[in-house]
Amino acid sequence: MSSAQQILQKYWGYNAFRPLQEDIIDNVLNGKDTLALLPTGGGKSVCYQVPALAKKGFCLVISPLVSLMQDQVERLKAHDILATYIHAGMHYNDVNRILQNMLHGPIKLLYISPERLQTELFQEYLPEFDLNLIAVDEAHCISQWGHDFRPDYLKIASIKQLFPEVPLLALTASATKDVQEDIMLQLQIKQPAIYKASFERSNIFYEIKYSEQKNAVASEVVKRANSAIVYCRSRYQTEQLARNLRNDHINALPYHAGMAKDLRQNTQESWMQGKTPVMVATTAFGMGIDKADVQLVLHYDAPEHLEAYYQEAGRAGRSGADARALALYNAKDINKLQESIAWKFPKESYLREIYQAVVEYLQIPIGTQPDQYFDFDIADFCKKFKLEALPATSALKLLEQEGLWTMTDAVYHPATIQFTADRHELDNLLQVYPDLGYVTTGLLRMYGTIFQFPTPVRLSTIAKQLRLDKDLLERMLQQLGRMELLSYNKSKDGPQLFFHHLRVDSKHLHLDMQRVLNLRKRYEVRTNAMISFLENKSECREKILLNYFGEERHTDCGHCDVCRNKNIVRPSNKELRAEILERLKDSEISLRTMIANYPDAIKEQLTTLVRQLMDEELISVLPNGTIKYNN
Repeated sequence: MSSAQQILQKYWGYNAFRPLQEDIIDNVLNGKDTLALLPTGGGKSVCYQVPALAKKGFCLVISPLVSLMQDQVERLKAHDILATYIHAGMHYNDVNRILQNMLHGPIKLLYISPERLQTELFQEYLPEFDLNLIAVDEAHCISQWGHDFRPDYLKIASIKQLFPEVPLLALTASATKDVQEDIMLQLQIKQPAIYKASFERSNIFYEIKYSEQKNAVASEVVKRANSAIVYCRSRYQTEQLARNLRNDHINALPYHAGMAKDLRQNTQESWMQGKTPVMVATTAFGMGIDKADVQLVLHYDAPEHLEAYYQEAGRAGRSGADARALALYNAKDINKLQESIAWKFPKESYLREIYQAVVEYLQIPIGTQPDQYFDFDIADFCKKFKLEALPATSALKLLEQEGLWTMTDAVYHPATIQFTADRHELDNLLQVYPDLGYVTTGLLRMYGTIFQFPTPVRLSTIAKQLRLDKDLLERMLQQLGRMELLSYNKSKDGPQLFFHHLRVDSKHLHLDMQRVLNLRKRYEVRTNAMISFLENKSECREKILLNYFGEERHTDCGHCDVCRNKNIVRPSNKELRAEILERLKDSEISLRTMIANYPDAIKEQLTTLVRQLMDEELISVLPNGTIKYNN
């Protein structure tokens, strides 16, 4: 048994790797740069976690989502693997302490958000690091031609230049041929080994359904799944649909970034443990979550592009068992996709207007130095400046891609306390205000670093230890803050904006509108490919997906709705007519129930025959909507 296999068995309990994992790991352990394209559920993280444990030093993992980093670190710790992370908005002292630990400590993996790479503090420590691997997760983010370009990823190449002998592993689940080439170009890896798993998922049944009754269809399909994810394109829609499903006696919960951290965690745990079978979520949900028994992924709203569709649909059937990926669409979805081309890429004047609104919202004067974090609530921002959310969000994203700032997902910051008074002042406090002195004495006993730097605390733990009501404790801390005896920062949970350029007047802001035009053309191609995929009724769906990602496929898959409809033996009108009448002789039935028992390929034929029978007065529709046979 190889050392890599021994590590896999020791920490994860598996006897064998998944396809390509061992090849990728062996290549990395031999010091070679590698590009790995593994589908969702293909086990990308193990490809850098095992080498990190096999060699002296630690692995630096660049990852774009804070929630993904936190999930990965918590999971590694559960396997007794030492790992930590640095992300947006963390206090300077906390970051400094982690970086110091990386110089001499036993930690084997350091996850870091890309905008942190060029900060002075990180750059100060970087040359001293004992790196054994540089892992770039979601590597498609480095390509401006990809569906999720993040300029901060372009800084990764400078780390590779500093550590030319350290192997670099770039990983992604969805990248077209152009994006793959751009990844290698931007990371400056000239002759990497390329491992590309097939994009084929033979256990997933791909299905697209046109529907003007999405709620009814959603209720019907999720009832039959023990574990399901329903994707919506807006937070509001997740709340609304989850409520509708619960009203239909289906155990479903919403999940989106606007929810409080504790509620998100509890919701996710309930779904992971099978207590809540249906999760109604926005599209970021599921990244890095290892749940093997998802039987259904339902796209309630049409996906934005095929990269997103494939990645999200691939969260079904990870165990290898049969699963279903169903996407619903109607004329409104097609119109939204077509209209998105315009609002995704607004005019230059609008981009300058949004820039000016941002600096006013954050109160950043001209000449302010770069590299500062600000709390940034997009909903509140749009409300204050009377902006439409969709075009404003797109403009913020385009300006981010111009390198002006980095927008993070929701980040949880625990409450922190630091004493600003000296011990003599605290002793006097105990004499004058014994209740407040009781609190400060308790804090000193519980937290040894509370004089040195802002120390993360849990109010519930302090309240329990001091036998105080939590609300009373918070009021006392606020009072101590007003007395300038300590600095108390309440816990926060929300997105942030990392402003990393010298603030200028919006009139003098340099914008590369030619680049924006090129991005618009690429986006238009991806949007049209998505629309074509939705409206397609003649070509095998998996064949379309594989060809889109540069994998040749000449035969039909046999596990999509198009292939199924090709193989259906269609009954004659005479046979189907007799079948309808025979069924109605037994009992009255609604048209929806009747149609639901037939394949999509003959539903139109069935509906036409029902109308003909009504015209001939052989059947009729009752006031309650059911159809009866006329004797």
